[in-house]
Amino acid sequence: MKEAIVHRGPRVEIIESPIPTPGPDQIVTKVVVSGSNPKDWKLPEWVPDRVINQGDDIAGIVYAVGTNVTEFKPGDRIAAFHEMQAPGGSYAEYAVSWEHCTFHIPTKTTFEEAATIPLAGITAAMGIYQRLSLPLPWHPATKPIPLVVYGAASAVGSYAIQLARISNIHPLICVAGRGIPHVEGLIDKSKGDMIIDYRSGDESVVQALREAAKQHGKLEYALDAVSENGSYINICKVLDGKTGHITLVLPAKDDSGIPSSITRSATLCGSVFDSMDDDPWEKELGTRTGNKEFGFVMCRLFGRGLARGWFKGQPHEVVPGGLYGIEGALKKLKEGKASAVKYVFRITDTPGLQN
Repeated sequence: MKEAIVHRGPRVEIIESPIPTPGPDQIVTKVVVSGSNPKDWKLPEWVPDRVINQGDDIAGIVYAVGTNVTEFKPGDRIAAFHEMQAPGGSYAEYAVSWEHCTFHIPTKTTFEEAATIPLAGITAAMGIYQRLSLPLPWHPATKPIPLVVYGAASAVGSYAIQLARISNIHPLICVAGRGIPHVEGLIDKSKGDMIIDYRSGDESVVQALREAAKQHGKLEYALDAVSENGSYINICKVLDGKTGHITLVLPAKDDSGIPSSITRSATLCGSVFDSMDDDPWEKELGTRTGNKEFGFVMCRLFGRGLARGWFKGQPHEVVPGGLYGIEGALKKLKEGKASAVKYVFRITDTPGLQN
């Protein structure tokens, strides 16, 4: 099969590889559409010696399943979050996923839409529920809980808004720029949701956040889907100094702007492939539960949301050339040209592919 390997630059190399074989708890999928994420160009910059297929957003048809897999069978339409930095990524004709991070997609959902969801959806869910410990959909909020979503037009931000709404978390204080029209279609202004335009400058953003705090009460929770260019510094100027919680999707380059009194966490979506952080309950029960189970539940929730209509994928652009289009798309991501859009690749559009 053909597979795309991502080098620092980004530079993409198309190679021939064997079709993977699933492990006992794994699924091999014939990829119809692969999504992309900013980490696909960032990780080769950070770890240049590890040159691999960086694709993590799978949408396609199940090809083979492992001996322990019970929920899926060959021929099923699925989407899946591939284990980051592991073999079998989505930039290929066939990709590997774990059963717990795979979900069925309804017939009305296109593979293109489905490919926008896995990594960003898990990141949003983990940020809101695992890191900020906000109410889950089956125990929705019963009182106002202001939540700042910085980078609201990004895929992570957009999914955070959708998940917050089914958990009745409002008001949502959304910070966005060019993607504001997209965010307008996601929020509920009748419940106090609002949008702040970051293009007006840092001082203006901080002032608008302060006005929101005056209107809705102290701000205690923030999901920073940007986590660079001063985003978390702006947030922490307004978060409550005693009870504030902020979660970042990238390591802070300079955390001096985050007061020690504010609880800070990192939302690392790859942890759904690990056991949860040390938990006294695990020792007491003699079991390991947590992030894997969380990933399992959230993936099923995505599938149900798509079927019921309250959850939808990020707007997307199909990049021409299949696997050969990846390099150009990653360069656009690096240059910051994507706003409220996901770049996706139809694998069959790859020149020279033998179907």
